[in-house]
Amino acid sequence: MLPDLTSPPLMLLLAALGGYLLGSIPSGMVLARMMGLGNLRKIGSGNIGATNVLRTGNKMAALLTLVFDIGKGALAVGITAGLGGTDMAELAGLCAFLGHLFPLWLGFRGGKGVATFLGIMLALGLPAGLATAATWLVLAAIFRISSAAALGAAALAPVWLWLLGPIDAAALAALMAILIWIRHKDNIARLISGTETRIGKRGQNK
Repeated sequence: MLPDLTSPPLMLLLAALGGYLLGSIPSGMVLARMMGLGNLRKIGSGNIGATNVLRTGNKMAALLTLVFDIGKGALAVGITAGLGGTDMAELAGLCAFLGHLFPLWLGFRGGKGVATFLGIMLALGLPAGLATAATWLVLAAIFRISSAAALGAAALAPVWLWLLGPIDAAALAALMAILIWIRHKDNIARLISGTETRIGKRGQNK
Protein backbone atom coordinates (compact mmCIF):
# COMPACT_ATOMS: atom_id res chain seq x y z
CA MET A 1 0.00 0.00 0.00
CA LEU A 2 1.43 3.35 -1.07
CA PRO A 3 1.71 6.11 1.56
CA ASP A 4 -0.72 9.03 1.41
CA LEU A 5 1.43 11.81 -0.02
CA THR A 6 -1.17 14.40 0.96
CA SER A 7 -0.98 13.70 4.70
CA PRO A 8 0.32 16.82 6.55
CA PRO A 9 3.26 15.12 8.33
CA LEU A 10 4.51 13.51 5.13
CA MET A 11 4.10 16.73 3.15
CA LEU A 12 6.13 18.61 5.76
CA LEU A 13 8.81 15.93 5.61
CA LEU A 14 8.94 16.08 1.82
CA ALA A 15 9.07 19.90 1.90
CA ALA A 16 11.95 19.80 4.37
CA LEU A 17 13.86 17.16 2.42
CA GLY A 18 13.22 18.83 -0.94
CA GLY A 19 14.27 22.23 0.41
CA TYR A 20 17.45 20.81 1.90
CA LEU A 21 18.47 18.95 -1.26
CA LEU A 22 17.79 22.03 -3.39
CA GLY A 23 19.79 24.23 -1.04
CA SER A 24 22.62 21.70 -1.01
CA ILE A 25 23.37 22.21 -4.71
CA PRO A 26 26.80 23.95 -4.68
CA SER A 27 26.17 26.43 -7.49
CA GLY A 28 29.56 28.11 -7.23
CA MET A 29 31.49 24.84 -7.27
CA VAL A 30 29.53 23.50 -10.24
CA LEU A 31 29.86 26.71 -12.28
CA ALA A 32 33.56 27.09 -11.49
CA ARG A 33 34.26 23.58 -12.77
CA MET A 34 32.01 23.97 -15.83
CA MET A 35 33.72 27.26 -16.76
CA GLY A 36 37.23 25.93 -16.17
CA LEU A 37 37.97 28.13 -13.17
CA GLY A 38 39.30 25.34 -10.98
CA ASN A 39 38.37 24.10 -7.54
CA LEU A 40 36.92 26.91 -5.41
CA ARG A 41 38.24 25.22 -2.28
CA LYS A 42 41.74 26.08 -3.52
CA ILE A 43 40.94 29.63 -4.61
CA GLY A 44 40.83 32.74 -2.42
CA SER A 45 38.99 32.01 0.80
CA GLY A 46 37.95 28.52 -0.25
CA ASN A 47 34.31 29.51 0.17
CA ILE A 48 31.67 28.37 -2.37
CA GLY A 49 29.75 31.65 -2.66
CA ALA A 50 29.67 34.38 -5.29
CA THR A 51 32.19 36.58 -3.47
CA ASN A 52 34.86 33.92 -3.72
CA VAL A 53 33.90 33.06 -7.31
CA LEU A 54 34.54 36.73 -8.10
CA ARG A 55 38.10 36.25 -6.86
CA THR A 56 38.70 34.02 -9.88
CA GLY A 57 38.35 37.17 -11.99
CA ASN A 58 35.31 35.84 -13.83
CA LYS A 59 32.47 38.30 -13.18
CA MET A 60 29.95 36.29 -15.19
CA ALA A 61 30.58 33.19 -13.10
CA ALA A 62 30.16 35.23 -9.92
CA LEU A 63 26.91 36.74 -11.20
CA LEU A 64 25.54 33.34 -12.18
CA THR A 65 26.49 31.92 -8.79
CA LEU A 66 24.65 34.77 -7.09
CA VAL A 67 21.56 34.25 -9.26
CA PHE A 68 21.48 30.49 -8.71
CA ASP A 69 22.04 30.77 -4.96
CA ILE A 70 19.25 33.34 -4.68
CA GLY A 71 17.10 31.12 -6.88
CA LYS A 72 17.54 28.10 -4.60
CA GLY A 73 15.96 29.90 -1.69
CA ALA A 74 13.22 31.55 -3.73
CA LEU A 75 12.30 28.32 -5.49
CA ALA A 76 12.11 26.29 -2.28
CA VAL A 77 9.68 28.79 -0.78
CA GLY A 78 7.71 29.43 -3.96
CA ILE A 79 6.98 25.81 -4.83
CA THR A 80 5.96 24.77 -1.33
CA ALA A 81 3.86 27.91 -0.75
CA GLY A 82 1.73 26.91 -3.72
CA LEU A 83 1.38 23.34 -2.51
CA GLY A 84 1.03 23.63 1.25
CA GLY A 85 0.79 27.21 2.44
CA THR A 86 2.92 29.52 4.55
CA ASP A 87 4.12 27.12 7.25
CA MET A 88 5.36 24.60 4.72
CA ALA A 89 7.02 27.35 2.68
CA GLU A 90 8.89 28.65 5.72
CA LEU A 91 10.04 25.14 6.61
CA ALA A 92 11.27 24.51 3.06
CA GLY A 93 13.03 27.87 3.02
CA LEU A 94 14.79 27.17 6.30
CA CYS A 95 15.88 23.73 5.09
CA ALA A 96 17.17 25.20 1.80
CA PHE A 97 19.19 27.70 3.85
CA LEU A 98 20.58 24.90 6.02
CA GLY A 99 21.32 22.91 2.87
CA HIS A 100 23.51 25.72 1.58
CA LEU A 101 25.30 26.02 4.92
CA PHE A 102 25.70 22.26 5.38
CA PRO A 103 25.49 20.60 1.93
CA LEU A 104 25.38 16.84 1.75
CA TRP A 105 27.56 16.80 -1.37
CA LEU A 106 30.44 18.74 0.23
CA GLY A 107 30.76 16.92 3.52
CA PHE A 108 28.42 19.47 5.17
CA ARG A 109 30.96 22.26 4.59
CA GLY A 110 29.07 24.91 2.68
CA GLY A 111 28.78 28.64 2.28
CA LYS A 112 27.58 31.44 4.51
CA GLY A 113 24.05 31.56 3.15
CA VAL A 114 23.62 35.25 2.36
CA ALA A 115 22.40 34.90 -1.24
CA THR A 116 20.11 31.96 -0.40
CA PHE A 117 18.78 33.97 2.54
CA LEU A 118 17.99 36.84 0.18
CA GLY A 119 16.11 34.50 -2.16
CA ILE A 120 14.03 33.23 0.75
CA MET A 121 13.28 36.80 1.82
CA LEU A 122 12.19 37.78 -1.68
CA ALA A 123 9.84 34.80 -1.89
CA LEU A 124 8.39 35.26 1.61
CA GLY A 125 7.59 38.92 1.05
CA LEU A 126 8.76 40.86 -2.01
CA PRO A 127 8.77 44.35 -0.40
CA ALA A 128 10.77 43.11 2.60
CA GLY A 129 13.07 41.14 0.32
CA LEU A 130 13.74 44.17 -1.85
CA ALA A 131 14.36 46.28 1.25
CA THR A 132 16.89 43.70 2.44
CA ALA A 133 18.63 43.72 -0.94
CA ALA A 134 18.66 47.54 -0.91
CA THR A 135 20.18 47.46 2.58
CA TRP A 136 23.02 45.29 1.30
CA LEU A 137 23.63 47.58 -1.68
CA VAL A 138 23.67 50.76 0.42
CA LEU A 139 26.01 49.29 3.03
CA ALA A 140 28.28 47.84 0.34
CA ALA A 141 28.45 51.22 -1.38
CA ILE A 142 29.31 52.97 1.89
CA PHE A 143 31.81 50.53 3.39
CA ARG A 144 33.00 48.62 0.29
CA ILE A 145 33.09 45.45 2.40
CA SER A 146 30.86 42.53 1.38
CA SER A 147 30.74 40.91 4.81
CA ALA A 148 29.75 44.14 6.56
CA ALA A 149 26.94 44.65 4.06
CA ALA A 150 25.77 41.06 4.52
CA LEU A 151 25.77 41.29 8.31
CA GLY A 152 23.84 44.55 8.27
CA ALA A 153 21.30 43.32 5.75
CA ALA A 154 20.74 40.09 7.68
CA ALA A 155 20.28 41.96 10.96
CA LEU A 156 17.69 44.31 9.46
CA ALA A 157 15.77 41.64 7.52
CA PRO A 158 13.49 40.70 10.45
CA VAL A 159 12.76 44.40 10.95
CA TRP A 160 11.75 44.78 7.30
CA LEU A 161 9.44 41.77 7.60
CA TRP A 162 7.93 43.23 10.75
CA LEU A 163 7.29 46.55 9.02
CA LEU A 164 6.37 45.35 5.53
CA GLY A 165 5.12 41.82 6.18
CA PRO A 166 4.55 39.02 6.48
CA ILE A 167 5.12 39.57 10.19
CA ASP A 168 4.93 35.86 11.02
CA ALA A 169 8.08 35.25 8.96
CA ALA A 170 10.15 37.67 11.06
CA ALA A 171 11.10 34.95 13.57
CA LEU A 172 12.38 32.72 10.75
CA ALA A 173 14.44 35.60 9.34
CA ALA A 174 15.86 36.30 12.80
CA LEU A 175 16.94 32.67 13.17
CA MET A 176 18.67 32.68 9.77
CA ALA A 177 20.27 36.05 10.55
CA ILE A 178 21.79 34.60 13.73
CA LEU A 179 23.22 31.70 11.73
CA ILE A 180 24.66 34.12 9.16
CA TRP A 181 26.39 36.07 11.94
CA ILE A 182 27.78 32.85 13.39
CA ARG A 183 29.10 31.81 9.98
CA HIS A 184 30.77 35.22 9.66
CA LYS A 185 32.61 35.04 13.00
CA ASP A 186 36.03 35.21 11.31
CA ASN A 187 34.88 38.15 9.18
CA ILE A 188 33.62 39.93 12.29
CA ALA A 189 37.02 39.52 13.94
CA ARG A 190 38.71 41.02 10.87
CA LEU A 191 36.18 43.86 10.71
CA ILE A 192 37.03 44.72 14.31
CA SER A 193 40.76 44.59 13.57
CA GLY A 194 40.39 46.51 10.33
CA THR A 195 41.88 43.77 8.15
CA GLU A 196 38.80 42.62 6.22
CA THR A 197 39.21 42.58 2.43
CA ARG A 198 37.31 45.26 0.53
CA ILE A 199 35.15 44.67 -2.52
CA GLY A 200 37.19 44.62 -5.70
CA LYS A 201 40.43 43.59 -4.01
CA ARG A 202 41.74 40.06 -4.16
CA GLY A 203 42.48 38.55 -0.79
CA GLN A 204 42.59 35.35 1.17
CA ASN A 205 39.96 36.29 3.74
CA LYS A 206 37.19 33.86 4.40
